[in-house]
Amino acid sequence: MVRVDRPLPLSGAAEPWIERVSVAAYASDLDPRPWIHVPDPATALVWRRAEDGHGALRVVGPRTRAAYHPSKDIPLCVQVRLTVGFAPTVLGIAARDLVDRVLPLHELWGRSAGQLADRLAEAGDDPARAAAVLVATLDSRARQAGPDGRARATLVRAAAVELSTSDGRAPLSVSAAARQVGVSERQLRNLFAATVGLPPKQLVRLNRIRAVLDRLGGQPQARLASDTGYYDQSHLAADFRQIMRVTPGQFAAGKLPVVPC
Repeated sequence: MVRVDRPLPLSGAAEPWIERVSVAAYASDLDPRPWIHVPDPATALVWRRAEDGHGALRVVGPRTRAAYHPSKDIPLCVQVRLTVGFAPTVLGIAARDLVDRVLPLHELWGRSAGQLADRLAEAGDDPARAAAVLVATLDSRARQAGPDGRARATLVRAAAVELSTSDGRAPLSVSAAARQVGVSERQLRNLFAATVGLPPKQLVRLNRIRAVLDRLGGQPQARLASDTGYYDQSHLAADFRQIMRVTPGQFAAGKLPVVPC
């Protein structure tokens, strides 16, 4: 197996606070390309199982810039991507403390993280079973957090949808998104700071780059810039280079930054 990254079914019970569950596997001898960690306004819980059977649980916070790392062998990697705004409710940590950081889960949960790791070890090589354990654990913690935290996160999730590029629609402005969800612009900024760790405009910026990455190479860049909410092609190119560290053309051609071995 070279590189596999596929979504796993998500139960309706966990749907409000868990956006996506995926499983991946990597073999560096068959595919030496570096890992590309694209910018992402969301937080994820990741479980990686090494060849020796040991596993590692990590919380990956919002990434404001792309990162490139040497490829390595990972037989099994299960990732649970939390819905934007739900990280504090599910993980019990201030959102600002997660931005551009990767933390071992035991630093947040203590003994509970060790108990979760033991349950995941029992799942062996079964990704569906491991995913079910992760989702059930996060679901339980979210329900214990109380209705206020969930209500704030639900409002932020709705605003994040309005601030996202989808189906060829440019994102709303922050003020328009605030009106759409029934709060003031100041309230929305405060809610984003508390639940996402990023200001709304930065979420818009990261979502634009992610939309570009999904479509890069499939249409002229001028059209791509228009469809994803940029002023023009030069605006797209400048923003892409600042966040991805290469130009759109270089990225599409696989000319990525050199990473240390």
